[in-house]
Amino acid sequence: MGRDFDGSYAEYVLLPNRQIYPINSQLSWTDLAALPETYYTAFISLKNLKIDANHQVLVRGATSGVGVAFANLLKSQFPDIKVSGTTRSVQKTDQLIAAGFDQVVIDDQNHLQTTRSFDRVLELIGPLTVKDTFQHVYEGGIVCITGLLGGQWTLNDFDPIMDLAPNSYLTSGYSGNVSAEKFNDLLAFIDQYQVKVTPEKIFSLPEVPDAHRYLASQQSFGKVVVKVD
Repeated sequence: MGRDFDGSYAEYVLLPNRQIYPINSQLSWTDLAALPETYYTAFISLKNLKIDANHQVLVRGATSGVGVAFANLLKSQFPDIKVSGTTRSVQKTDQLIAAGFDQVVIDDQNHLQTTRSFDRVLELIGPLTVKDTFQHVYEGGIVCITGLLGGQWTLNDFDPIMDLAPNSYLTSGYSGNVSAEKFNDLLAFIDQYQVKVTPEKIFSLPEVPDAHRYLASQQSFGKVVVKVD
């Protein structure tokens, strides 16, 4: 919805049967609405990054809904793991720390303002910054491109031999790679690790313009849900 056909903001909508999955969950409707596609996207990225408790992890684009969801999932599984997050706004530092990030890295003009390197990176800005990201990846590290927040959809002038960190790996997370089994794996993970998935803000259907204004503002942070009743 919103890509192949319209109806994302409709009170009632017909969906293709192939996009309807039976689930078993005790989550509220608003919490459940935070899962597709934000938490699901974060979840498949988490699996593709193959993280263990000793890794140093970076989320590039951390204030986005997927960034916050990823940190929440990861910290629920590994409470003591060190996770850093990037932002272009110093004013969002306290929000990122409150969301579970251990360190905040400023992203200035698509360059990370740090000399640190990381074992695993969730890249949510996308092809625009991935070459810079690989300047901060340890040998053998993994970068997962999941977001396209930078507005660039493809890799331009990318030399995989020179631009990848030594012996490192590039993978991706695509929310369209979904099935009933995979979505229920997310629900089982949330239940097992008691993940709190409550969205940052909840708007009513008539408040959709306010929701968009919030998401476009410098104050936006995390996941927003619109409910119809």
